[in-house]
Amino acid sequence: MADIRKELEKRILIIDGAMGTMIQRYKLAEADYRGERFKDWPCDVKGNNDLLNITQPQIITEIHKQYLNAGADIIETNTFSSTVIAMADYEMQSLAYELNVAAAKCAKEAIRRSGKTAWVAGAIGPLNKTLSLSPDVNNPGFRAVTFDEVVAAYYEQVKGLVDGGVDLLLIETIFDTLNAKAAIYAIKKYFRDTKKETLPVMISGTITDASGRTLSGQTLEAFYTSVMHAKPLSIGLNCALGAKEMRPHIEELSQLSACYVSAYPNAGLPNAMGEYDEHPEDTGHYLEEWAKEGFVNIVGGCCGTTPDHIKHIAEHVKGLVPRPLPIIEKELV
Repeated sequence: MADIRKELEKRILIIDGAMGTMIQRYKLAEADYRGERFKDWPCDVKGNNDLLNITQPQIITEIHKQYLNAGADIIETNTFSSTVIAMADYEMQSLAYELNVAAAKCAKEAIRRSGKTAWVAGAIGPLNKTLSLSPDVNNPGFRAVTFDEVVAAYYEQVKGLVDGGVDLLLIETIFDTLNAKAAIYAIKKYFRDTKKETLPVMISGTITDASGRTLSGQTLEAFYTSVMHAKPLSIGLNCALGAKEMRPHIEELSQLSACYVSAYPNAGLPNAMGEYDEHPEDTGHYLEEWAKEGFVNIVGGCCGTTPDHIKHIAEHVKGLVPRPLPIIEKELV
């Protein structure tokens, strides 16, 4: 396996596009999600895309392979919700570890079949419960989950991803920095406990609107400052915004960041039906502009993007110079 840091010095790397968008194309029914093993499960499981790592691994592997063939250098595991906390929606808490192992193996298998060199990023999602906000408008001090519970959930996810063979860990779609800090702590604790070689960590936040803040209220600079103790390989933004709307925030982040910068926006903003209409060539042009301006090191797509979007992005940034790492002054002046 090539050293990703050396590759990042040479070129702009491509991360894959949306998993959910691609799964929707298969028009899977409840029975497809259940498979034979879960045919008698007591509640509906349709929509639990992470379960497909176990019940339909061939579909997940095929989607990964399509992104690899489109030019992706980094593919994300199908584990956005593979935690004890998120799986409670389907009464599948006991499957969290297994889902992560299975997802990593699907991604590894896709790379093997494609014959390409690529890295598997273990995707660590934001959870469906937040540490910074109360779900009860009448009780602003209430929290649906504790910090220790979030750490324990992420710790199990990290264990599964590492055991499955991922090359990187990606804390993504962060709308609550405290959840992200719990994930960082869980990662550090896991590698400290196991004494295994630490994997590079990528961090990707979400700016939710034109205010330039995360959902829990932080500015981009505050978010960056809050997570840099993790010494990440890269920091970036994904989801919520299309490339057009994300541009000023990526420009700001490129000036703040001491590490590599990633960006994988949605395919524009959703239409009235919740679907994404931005054409692949348009997404490619936007990200080409960012690359020419020297804003980015890793680019790809989030909601609504497909292998065609990734293909255009890869073609548009090919041969362009990656953002150089800044020289940080070590002392106060």
